[in-house]
Amino acid sequence: MHSIIPSELSTNEVYQWMIGAITPRPIAFVSTLSVEGIPNLAPFSYFNALSSKPAIVAFSVSQKDSVTYPFKDTLLNAKATGEVVINVVTYNMVRQMAVASIAYPPEVNEFEKAGFTAIPSDLVRPFRVKESPIQMEGKVRQIIALGNEAGSGNLVMVELVKMHIEEEVLDEKGRISPQKLDIMGRLGRAYYVRVNGNNIHTIYQASHEIGIGFDQLPKSAKNSKILTGNDLGQLAGIASIPSSEMIAEVKRHPLVQAVLNADDPIEQLHFYAKQLLAEERTALAAQVVWLADTL
Repeated sequence: MHSIIPSELSTNEVYQWMIGAITPRPIAFVSTLSVEGIPNLAPFSYFNALSSKPAIVAFSVSQKDSVTYPFKDTLLNAKATGEVVINVVTYNMVRQMAVASIAYPPEVNEFEKAGFTAIPSDLVRPFRVKESPIQMEGKVRQIIALGNEAGSGNLVMVELVKMHIEEEVLDEKGRISPQKLDIMGRLGRAYYVRVNGNNIHTIYQASHEIGIGFDQLPKSAKNSKILTGNDLGQLAGIASIPSSEMIAEVKRHPLVQAVLNADDPIEQLHFYAKQLLAEERTALAAQVVWLADTL
């Protein structure tokens, strides 16, 4: 493997390795207001949720290699006013967002430069981005400087005080639908990812049940050339090993009977189990896999 020691590389080299490896990253499109009342808007992909109660999110603002403007306006405004709005970035607005990432001087309003509509917030002074389907008003709880040179991050921890979610991105249960949201994520260099369609996968694992674990899987399954690590992981998450009665029951299925008469019944059973797992028929797949181990 190619190995690096970050402390031995330049700031830009470390940055490129990190943003290429830690992906995809959500984008915080942060709106702030200067003490003079000038709106500012800038995207940050060093961003994530930290706590639900209280509702805390955080984004990091890197110090720039500039004598005139060593810190982004977002950081200076957040320190001065203690208020921000974090907007999400969807596919329909991502190119406009890119314009707002340009290092305009402090007196420039990025809402105007990037063509966004500024709308009033309810509990904080910075404006919300009308074009964003989710807007989060927040109060700055703490700012932690992680260094004192170019490339050093400044972690801005924000307590959310109000969220605004467009009805159009909610599903029939009133929850945010990733398909309808069509959100964008940040990758390395100039790459982004659009989260919709076949890019969205459902992976359900009951956290309140103790799964049997990888170590309890049949040896034939762990040595299979058909079943992948994801397939085995799905099986390892079941709550109990199929009983002998369940294995005997699946053995009587017509399709299984036909497979048992094949030249390589274990491999064929694994093919069948793989298909069942893809259909989320995990319990039946487990019976087939444990049956294969009896042959």
